Amino acid sequence: MSHPSIGIIGGGRIARILLGGWRCAGVDFAQVAVCEPDDAAFVALQTAAPSTPLVRGEATEVAKQTVVFLAVHPPQVPEAAAPIAGQLREGAVAVSLAPKITLAKLRSMLGGFGRLARLIPNAPSLVGRGFNPIAWGDELNDADRQLIRSILAPLGELPEVEEETLEAYAILAAMGPTYFWPQWLELESLAIEFGLQQDSARRALCAMTVGALDMLASAGMKSDEVADLIPVKPLADFEPELRAAYRGRLTALFEKIHP
Repeated sequence: MSHPSIGIIGGGRIARILLGGWRCAGVDFAQVAVCEPDDAAFVALQTAAPSTPLVRGEATEVAKQTVVFLAVHPPQVPEAAAPIAGQLREGAVAVSLAPKITLAKLRSMLGGFGRLARLIPNAPSLVGRGFNPIAWGDELNDADRQLIRSILAPLGELPEVEEETLEAYAILAAMGPTYFWPQWLELESLAIEFGLQQDSARRALCAMTVGALDMLASAGMKSDEVADLIPVKPLADFEPELRAAYRGRLTALFEKIHP
């Protein structure tokens, strides 16, 4: 499927995830203009999407595209927005990928440009299994929203949510894999030590994780009833410490990123 040109301000991890996901889904763009001053970061983008027509340019050039993604961390948004204020095309749409910076703040940073959306993407978008909540600015009409949906839908689920919920989704979905990857990798390593081949261990791990989550969501049972289905709990002694770490660390982080 072919799409119009897009621009990306910032060429770091999330840009690589988006470009890799679009490549995986077979999405074609007329052009992808990228503003990324770091040579190594731009080379990594090219490696992530070798067939994508990437063009490196200044922020003012990138701002001329049909859809412009601000793919930078919250502290960098003012710096990224400043050079493109007044440079965005009249019919363009700017999509911020950062938590904390509200649509109202972003509009102010962009000199009153109001054709905006905010997206909280997550890493599984790389393989088309993302969960990427989006909140729309008031100035976007149905055609604008459909354009953005068509670009982002190949990356995974695209729930349309209220803006004030985006930071909660950032804690849960965007950062969520980092809470589990160390555990999954250690389980895989142990399974291999116990005699499984890596592909068998990974297959079992993936099936167990997805199945357990599906059961929690759809079994029609209370969460404590689900947890009681398996009598042997080897790590039960560590659960209070783990829960305390989640509650303490993630509550503090939410308070830091919440507008």
